[in-house]
Amino acid sequence: MIGVIGLGLIGGSLAKALNENTGHTVCGYDIDKTVSARAKLLGAIEDELTDDMLPECDIVIVALYPADTVRYVRDHAGSFKKGSVILDCSGIKRMVCSQLQPVAEKNGFVFMGGHPMAGLEHSGFGHAKKALFSNASMVLIPSNGTPIATVEKIKKLCISIGFTNIQISSPEEHDRMIAFTSQLAHIISSAYIKSGTARDHQGFSAGSYKDLSRVAKLNEKMWTELFIENADFLSEEIDGMIARLQAYSSVIKNEDEKTLYALLKEGRETKEKIDKEYF
Repeated sequence: MIGVIGLGLIGGSLAKALNENTGHTVCGYDIDKTVSARAKLLGAIEDELTDDMLPECDIVIVALYPADTVRYVRDHAGSFKKGSVILDCSGIKRMVCSQLQPVAEKNGFVFMGGHPMAGLEHSGFGHAKKALFSNASMVLIPSNGTPIATVEKIKKLCISIGFTNIQISSPEEHDRMIAFTSQLAHIISSAYIKSGTARDHQGFSAGSYKDLSRVAKLNEKMWTELFIENADFLSEEIDGMIARLQAYSSVIKNEDEKTLYALLKEGRETKEKIDKEYF
């Protein structure tokens, strides 16, 4: 049996994908009982997961905010099946892994950090999709000493529901990279849409506006927690972005065509080089 804790966008999508693509019995829990009932009615889960069912679960996927993840695992540590895998899906890893790996060792289960690199600008079970993870990347953060066979089991499970790239990382590397690839983008989008000009964009905007403003429609409660818990790496990325933007602003104000041309050329060539290396 696989248990899914938290049936929002990620947890709900995982439940749907697991139920559709694997032979596992999938049960789920959400603090909102109407969500659990809806998930069961729509066939995303077999039944609501209760505390007394936890010892039956071979895998428990925790799809909650970071602090809630730590709290849930700590509170239920004695109920998890010995040797089972507890996989979290929160967007930061240093805080979560450092607190929960000792709990796992003490209580005889395996804790593994995880981060599905897929999502939407919407949240909640109503937006959950069984194909959300199709061709996506899954970052796994196994603790030191996790058996290779256990890591392989989780990798195969991820691949079975659509992930095509499994990235093995450490908590530090994950948080450093996610500050750039995800968190900085949300900060920029949030700041961008606050321009007074945005209110008059209708008829003057196309793909660039849509791409840059899309993730401004974020869940501020969740993202505040993620940003604060990754403050060192994220603030470093923000400061770097400000410095680069100031360089562009300076040459434009001075109408320095030669330097502006060089900056734009450098940006294009950097993008092309990265695309060539990774795609």
